[in-house]
Amino acid sequence: MEKKVFGYVLMMDLRDCDLSVMRSRKKLKQYVDELCRIIDMKKYGKTLISYFGLQKAHTKGYSLMQFIETSSITGHFSEHWRVSYIDIFSCKPFDHLLARTFTKEFFRAGQVKSRFIVR
Repeated sequence: MEKKVFGYVLMMDLRDCDLSVMRSRKKLKQYVDELCRIIDMKKYGKTLISYFGLQKAHTKGYSLMQFIETSSITGHFSEHWRVSYIDIFSCKPFDHLLARTFTKEFFRAGQVKSRFIVR
């Protein structure tokens, strides 16, 4: 039986991120725009970026969601802990190492833990 691939998932946990990037709606949109260009993904609709989670210090921050023609990019950011959690899911193959390197550099993260899964 031939194994069929449905999609590819890159999950990234970034620590010690630059607060000025995490707190900027403009920078988060720029991140999505540049990431899509770099990994050759076509955006579908506008980037959704909301600031919420104000009840607890560790949940306060932006979250983003960008549909792409082959699935989505999501991100959640905790200013309190200076961490960013970003997932890229696509039915179309993409260079996950390039996406990881770009993301670490963009957020000026001290460290990144990632996992790449083929579904």
